[in-house]
Amino acid sequence: MILKNFIVFEGIDGAGTTTQLNILREKYGTAQNVFFSAEPTAKETGVFLRRVLKGEIPARAETAVYLFAADRDEHIFGANGVAEHTKNGGIEISDRYFFSSLAYQGQNCGWEFVKHINAHFPLPELLFFFDISADDALKRIDARGEAKEIFEKKEFLEKTVQAYKKIIADYQNESGMKIVCIDALKSKEEIAHIIDAQIREMYFC
Repeated sequence: MILKNFIVFEGIDGAGTTTQLNILREKYGTAQNVFFSAEPTAKETGVFLRRVLKGEIPARAETAVYLFAADRDEHIFGANGVAEHTKNGGIEISDRYFFSSLAYQGQNCGWEFVKHINAHFPLPELLFFFDISADDALKRIDARGEAKEIFEKKEFLEKTVQAYKKIIADYQNESGMKIVCIDALKSKEEIAHIIDAQIREMYFC
């Protein structure tokens, strides 16, 4: 199922999805019908999950899959969630969605298990995939000067890049979902222009 008016940014850590979300927030933030979100969410489920990602709370790989799905359920179907916003005519733009679970957690738990746990979530109408190598992404992560999360390691990110590309290829033919692949090494201004043009074409013409 396609969830109309739902837009998702996907890519490995360091790809620039959050930067672009913030650019759009500045551009459309005053519009009453445009909403912004991210996964993990700012809800209590997401706060807990971020502690897991930082390695502060140990959890089995399979447990993490369920935690991500629980947070995602609140993100989509909870009060003031994506389903509510889009049903009322709003546009929701999210930094990450279940494709991230498939790419990251599918490596440790298996694609079929992760896909099964997330099977009831609708597809976005528009998906932007930020394509970048693990080396280039890690340079950006290192430049932040922050402690790395548990998945921010070169070998793992290299595998995640390949997993993402397989996922994008598998979903290319999904009816109703448009996928736009972006060279994440372009300047943030160039990328912002590409994204803005696509959104305007689909929603503001």
